Amino acid sequence: MISRLVGKLIEKHPPQIVIDVNGVGYEIDVSMQTFYSLPSLNENVQVYTHLVVREDAHLLFGFASMVERSTFRQLIKVSGIGAKTALGILKEMTADELAQAVAEEDLTRLCSAPGIGKKTAERMVLELRGKLAVESVTTGLFAGQSTDETNDIVSTLLVLGYNEREAKAAVKGIPAGTEVGDGVRIALKNLLK
Repeated sequence: MISRLVGKLIEKHPPQIVIDVNGVGYEIDVSMQTFYSLPSLNENVQVYTHLVVREDAHLLFGFASMVERSTFRQLIKVSGIGAKTALGILKEMTADELAQAVAEEDLTRLCSAPGIGKKTAERMVLELRGKLAVESVTTGLFAGQSTDETNDIVSTLLVLGYNEREAKAAVKGIPAGTEVGDGVRIALKNLLK
C-alpha cells in the first residue's frame, strides 16, 4: 500500500497531478479541495494516498490531509459508491461539510453531489453516521497540540473502527508535542483501559 508521497509537483491537470519522487512520476487523481491547496509547479508537495487495484488498472487517489483520505475511505465502503463517485462527492463538499450533512441527515445537500440520488444519500446517512471526523469538533482538544496532529490521531482511530465519541475521549490527556504515531499508540492504550 502506498500511504503518502513526498516529491516535486511536475504536472497539474485537474483532477490529476503528477509527483516526481526520486525520478519516478506518480499520476494521482486528487479531490478539488486538494487541487486548490497545491503549491506551484516544481515545488515540493506531500500527498496522502489511497491505492485502488483493479483488474485493468492501479489507481492512486491523493488528499491534502488524513481526514480527507479517511472520509474517502469511508465513502467507498458505502454500497453503490466507487472511488470516482467518492472523489466527486469530495469535489462538491469538504470532509467537514460531508460529516455535518450526514450528522444532520441533510439529504438535499448529499444529493447535490454528482452521481448521488435519494436512495444512495439515505444509505450514506445510515452507513456513515458516527464514522466521519468533523474537523471543527477536534479543534482544541488539548492545549499545545496542533490541530493537524489532533485530526490525524482522531482520523486514524476512526479508520481503525472506533466511533467519533471514543476517538475524542481517547486523545484527551495526550501530552502536547506528541508525534502522531506515538499519539495513536497512547490513544489505543487509553481505549483499552
